[in-house]
Amino acid sequence: MQLWILGDPIKIEGSEFSDTRAIFICNHASPIDIFLVLWLTPIGTVGIAKKEIIWYPLLGQLYVLANHLRIDRSNPTAAIESLKEAARAVMDNNLSLIIFPEGTRSRFGRLLPFKKGFIRIALQTRLPIVPMILIGTHSAWRKGSLRVRPTPITVKYLPPMATSDWRSENMNEYVELIQALYVKHLPDCQKPLTSDAS
Repeated sequence: MQLWILGDPIKIEGSEFSDTRAIFICNHASPIDIFLVLWLTPIGTVGIAKKEIIWYPLLGQLYVLANHLRIDRSNPTAAIESLKEAARAVMDNNLSLIIFPEGTRSRFGRLLPFKKGFIRIALQTRLPIVPMILIGTHSAWRKGSLRVRPTPITVKYLPPMATSDWRSENMNEYVELIQALYVKHLPDCQKPLTSDAS
């Protein structure tokens, strides 16, 4: 169905890394991203989003019905506790997880700074992190538009990153390391602006 909606074939690279229990992380530039990553991750994978997603027409209702996870970002303490609860749910139910580390959708497709939430979950679950790099979705469905445009899209999986020996005091280093991978693999039109990367 998604292939028909988008009007162009979706190129998948690194699919050998897709069928594993992991924390799948993705850059986020379009509503299409959510449907795409749910389609391209293993059965037993759930998403995690801000609790306000329930107010999004249709998407919010579908999100709740599918038992995806929600976090409270009203203040730092609530956010950290929500992430701990999400990690417990992942481990208790033998799940994989999808998370958008930017924490919001990029307006023009350029990568935004990563937040630490996905690292906190990795430290608690010790699941490997599989970066998924989405290229072109920002052109297929632009922010503020209701029109889906036929656009070539590439989904690139990078090899899993083991987290079994990660330490909480190095969180900033892990964030920088993984964001640098995205900067390396994204096309110039999706790389962060200098002000975004700082």
